[in-house]
Amino acid sequence: METLLLERRPGGVCHLRLNRPDAKNAMNGAMFRELSEVFSQVRASAEDRVLVITGAGDAFCAGADIVSFGGSGARSTLAAVREIHEVALALHQIPVPTLAVLNGVAAGAGLNLALGCDLVLACESARLCEIFARRGLSIDFGGSWLLPRLVGLQRAKQLAFFADWLSAQDAERIGLVTRVVPDAELEATAASWAERLAAAPPIALSLSKRLLDDSFAASLPAALEAEARAQAINAASEDMREAFAAFREKREPRFRGR
Repeated sequence: METLLLERRPGGVCHLRLNRPDAKNAMNGAMFRELSEVFSQVRASAEDRVLVITGAGDAFCAGADIVSFGGSGARSTLAAVREIHEVALALHQIPVPTLAVLNGVAAGAGLNLALGCDLVLACESARLCEIFARRGLSIDFGGSWLLPRLVGLQRAKQLAFFADWLSAQDAERIGLVTRVVPDAELEATAASWAERLAAAPPIALSLSKRLLDDSFAASLPAALEAEARAQAINAASEDMREAFAAFREKREPRFRGR
């Protein structure tokens, strides 16, 4: 691929690196197309158990490449952004856990790419910004949906209106980042998290992910009914039988996603 480095590691870890380091991994048309392709592959794969997204060089992603997209009229911009937003939706529809690893700056659509993942791990030197207002733009790439769910409505408006830069520590404090680690520990921690997620029961994790994602639009009775259906699926799986056998035999389970 032109803008991405994709590596499928042992155990079901799909490792994706945004690879435009000279542009702080800003997303151009080619990257959006290639992200869409990779997300579709992972969604359809029976082998991929976790998707890890990080950046090459010293940045995660500086957002959309405004040089590539600037200067269009309203009609062409609407069409282009709708196409880009299909990538955000494709990320959300991936059934396996997704992990963003922030190795540096994450801004605008790049930040919302990270926030669209299930977990966000950041190094201490990472900096984050919903930078849109600084560019005369409103928030996009799912940010208007993600931010209120992560930090509450007023905090979301503060981030969007002022477009202030946040340290990784401040981002963790308000709930944008799952965990912050020293820069030297980022790669090892990310690998450990990815391995743990890949070793977990795929069916159960996929069902839990969907239950949690759907919870904001569900009533309590509907959520309980969805949980019951999910447990019925788990009860019929080989993975649950393996979990019980491993418990009886005092060993680690080996989940196969069946």
